[in-house]
Amino acid sequence: MDSQKEALSRIISTLANKNEELQTFLETVDNTLTGLQEESCKVMSELEAELEQLSSALDEKGAGLCDVIKEEKRRKEAELQKQMSEGKFALRSGEELLEFANQTLTITNEEEFLKAAKQIKERVTMAPGFRLATRPAASETMSQFTVDFSAERAGLQRLHFLPVPKAPEINAPSCVARDNSITVAWRPAGDADDGRIERYDLEYRKSNREDSLRAAGDACWEKITDIEETQATISGLKFDSRFVVVRVRARNKAAAGDFSELVAVPTAAFAFVFDGSSAHAELRVQSDTVTWEPQGVKGHDARLRGKENKSSRSATPSPNKTAGSRGARDRFAGESYTVLGDQELVGGGLYWELRPLADWKSFSVGVAYRSSLGRFDQLGKSSGSWCLHASQWLQSSLAAKHNNRAKALDWPLPQRIGIYCDYDNGDLIFIDVDRLRLLHSFKTKFNQPLVPAFTVWCGGIALTTGLQVPSFMGNFLSTNQSLSNLSP
Repeated sequence: MDSQKEALSRIISTLANKNEELQTFLETVDNTLTGLQEESCKVMSELEAELEQLSSALDEKGAGLCDVIKEEKRRKEAELQKQMSEGKFALRSGEELLEFANQTLTITNEEEFLKAAKQIKERVTMAPGFRLATRPAASETMSQFTVDFSAERAGLQRLHFLPVPKAPEINAPSCVARDNSITVAWRPAGDADDGRIERYDLEYRKSNREDSLRAAGDACWEKITDIEETQATISGLKFDSRFVVVRVRARNKAAAGDFSELVAVPTAAFAFVFDGSSAHAELRVQSDTVTWEPQGVKGHDARLRGKENKSSRSATPSPNKTAGSRGARDRFAGESYTVLGDQELVGGGLYWELRPLADWKSFSVGVAYRSSLGRFDQLGKSSGSWCLHASQWLQSSLAAKHNNRAKALDWPLPQRIGIYCDYDNGDLIFIDVDRLRLLHSFKTKFNQPLVPAFTVWCGGIALTTGLQVPSFMGNFLSTNQSLSNLSP
């Protein structure tokens, strides 16, 4: 009995699922039918509007041609009417002269006859009939206005619906990722004129798997629309994924075609964040920023820290003052206000940037062997750490530090620092990005995995990662300078 009930329950569940599936199917068909009716009305209305515009254009063109014919008719009529009037006047003058000549023949007085004959001769010489052209000034033909619309008629007879543009084809080898921008190039499929392409749409999204490009839905696509050329550049990207997937479609005045095949553009870049578990207890890690918030200092205020007088210095501990509290076992402590990055550098050339916040006093940025830094160690004071140190506490200074040795750098404090590390070649380079100036470069041989390392005292810093190695680095790599007195 129980087994039969269980079997019947399974049948009921199957039927219920099937009924639900059928109900969904019927709703889909009904929605499709409604959509079909609405869409057919729409395209019918568009067709009528196009035909009306075509008829209006034909009427307008016909009216213009008729006006030209009428104008030519008026011009010829005026010329012929003028000739008609002048001819009639000449004919009347000739008839009067002829009558006068016949009367002269009847004169018997020789003197009167000679006088009349002389007058006749003078009038004949000046007679309008002898000066008037006896050929019509205009012809009756209007053959120059004969029209031939056979080609247009044939075109109208071939009239068909505007085809939907075919999917373009992305030229994958021409898709270039450079300086955190991607240039995508494509070509129309087949005869582009068939679809009368007016614009293109480009869509892109990030992905970490090249073999699952279609896994995500349409909602995550970023869009660039109304592109007139057959290429476009996507700028300002953060390359925190392995690929940027792109697709393109063509649009005409009525519809958009299908998207092209997806193309995955490799976007090799170094993306990391601060490892909060390593941060000194007095460092506050938030997203891409680190700020120094000393414990036990009441009323800690950035404006007070900015005053470099005795009273303000007494309210803000110096870098040599040991912190009053200790963090967890894996955190930096004491005078080492340090935090590490959460990713290791084990090969290749990688790049990231640092920007000091408005209220900063002192910071260091560089790389280190994780195992070389104890909880109380500071960057640049061991053989396993390399850094650039900047300070505007009491006086401004910029220095490169390694193995407890420092080299002062004669350059203004930068507002944006680029850090390039080529693990394989042993290059660590610091760049003033705004001025495109080489600040310092280390040349060494790395033999352990590195981690990005940062020290902050007073104020804070902001980090930018997911950056490709910028093209301007080529200029610095070709003239790389090493500081032998700071190298191991």
